Amino acid sequence: MRVPITNTQDLGLLIRAARKAGKIRMDDLPTAGPVFVRHVERGKETAQIGHVLRLLDELGIRLAADVPDNVEAVLNRLRQEDAKSGTASVRENKR
Repeated sequence: MRVPITNTQDLGLLIRAARKAGKIRMDDLPTAGPVFVRHVERGKETAQIGHVLRLLDELGIRLAADVPDNVEAVLNRLRQEDAKSGTASVRENKR
C-alpha cells in the first residue's frame, strides 16, 4: 500500500501505525530508544534522518520518492559518477 507523506506528522503517524500493527513496544526496537520513537511518532521535525531510516527499516517500511523523469536521469548520472569515483555524493549533501 502506498501512503502519501507530506509532513513529519504524516510520517510519525505511519510509524506509529506500523509499530502498533506489529504489536511492538517502543522499548522493543533495538536501534531506537523510546524517547526518540515518541518524538518521531509525534512528528518532531528535527529527528535525525539516519535514525528515522533505521527505524523505518526495523518496522518493515520501505521509503521511496516519486520524482519527475528529468530528476531520475540526473540521479542515474550522479550515481554512475559516484560509482566510478568510489565515493558517496557528499558534495550534494553539503548544499
